[in-house]
Amino acid sequence: MTTYLQELFSLEGRTAVVTGGSSGIGRGIATALARSGASVVIVARGSERIHETVSELQDAGCRAAGVVGDLSTREGIRAAAEAAAEPFGEPDILVNSAGINIRPPFAEITEEDWDATMTVNALAPFLLGQRYASGMASRGYGRLIHISSQQAHRAFVGSGIYGASKGAVESLMRSEAEAWGPHGVTSNTLVPGFVLTPLNARLQEDPKQIAALAGRTMIGRNGLPGDFAGAAVFLAGAGSAYVTGHSLFVDGGMAAH
Repeated sequence: MTTYLQELFSLEGRTAVVTGGSSGIGRGIATALARSGASVVIVARGSERIHETVSELQDAGCRAAGVVGDLSTREGIRAAAEAAAEPFGEPDILVNSAGINIRPPFAEITEEDWDATMTVNALAPFLLGQRYASGMASRGYGRLIHISSQQAHRAFVGSGIYGASKGAVESLMRSEAEAWGPHGVTSNTLVPGFVLTPLNARLQEDPKQIAALAGRTMIGRNGLPGDFAGAAVFLAGAGSAYVTGHSLFVDGGMAAH
């Protein structure tokens, strides 16, 4: 990599926390950040998948660590935030990729469904951002990156509470951008199309629906976790210093089709 490209995109010396970093889009982003030089802490629920991901990164010569964290309660979120700052110190980059997708018929959504979804998908990004952003601001560099959804912008395939939670994340991103922008901290979202991940396993059982979703893109296929690597590295690095409060669609043109 040339010196110029390093100045724009290298993450050497940076530390990142990636929630949901052991599978799907989160794993793809954690891998990209680590291979770009960042020390990466993966926060997820399952110790086995964390170990597998961290081992793979370490075997590739990357600096990586894992934290088993429960983002379904306020106490769990706070505990995970503290634990994630231990392996490599306070983070410069926070990626909120952890999420749950409860999809009962709309009339059958319960208050418990609402609370569970909003806690993991919206409250955790807020509390983690509050915990880390002050330190980022004091150091003059920070990147808050959220994984949003098409359903924050339009309703389809039963958006339910998931869509509402992602709409909250988009608004949170804009508020963070406004609050922290003068201090060198940006906040943005990546907006996937339909991505073949474990979170969408149920929908993937229907080949016709999968084909129909691919047909809604301009590229003719559904997304893969690796499709987010370049965008994540860009938003995490120095080259994106003037990009904040922005929703970057990584969706094969689905939103524009």
